[in-house]
Amino acid sequence: TAHQLQLIINELLQNEEKVPYSFYIGDDEVTGSLRQAVGDASTEQAIRIVYVPQAVFRVRAVTRCTATLAGHAEAILSASFSADGRALATGSGDHMVRLWDVFTETPKTTLRAHSDWVLCVAWSPCARFIASGGKDGKVAIWEVSKPAAPHRIISAHRKWVNGLAWEPFHVNPDCVKLASASKDGTVRLWDRANGRCLGTLSSHSHSVSCVKWGGEGLIYSCSHD
Repeated sequence: TAHQLQLIINELLQNEEKVPYSFYIGDDEVTGSLRQAVGDASTEQAIRIVYVPQAVFRVRAVTRCTATLAGHAEAILSASFSADGRALATGSGDHMVRLWDVFTETPKTTLRAHSDWVLCVAWSPCARFIASGGKDGKVAIWEVSKPAAPHRIISAHRKWVNGLAWEPFHVNPDCVKLASASKDGTVRLWDRANGRCLGTLSSHSHSVSCVKWGGEGLIYSCSHD
């Protein structure tokens, strides 16, 4: 069989680690027994069998957790890394957003603006701002260097906010525009600086579960419809 041929070829090649091979007679792969692959060939006939090594993908299991960050009083519903990977923002059912230092694995600050679950958080590509969306229908925007109070709180939707997406950095390094997706079936665009709604996208008939801002000026949304 092919398995037995693999044992033979690994032994002949003296492979320290067993390598999987495929075997071919002509253009046909040997998948069953060698007798079936050979067919009616004479016992005096020389048959050429070609072996081809297969790609090996070694997946190592995660054996331990590198860190556990305790701080929220309820379930964590969303998380977002800063663009430089140095900080992490988490949103929770305790109505709060917490910022964490990734390297020291310690909490940096707590952001309070929502009156219900924080369902989504999104760090701006410039790493200066954090947006959070809640079950209260609000979008809160925070300036990371001034965490004492929100930069702006927007009553964004009639129902809860499921997703947030910033305009890409290469389009606007100042990260002025933000998109929010909601259970009310709409996606809305916002101006971070003044909180003004720049437009409403209302093609969905049910809850919009996520939104992504593409690199070529397109906004992608997914819905329960």
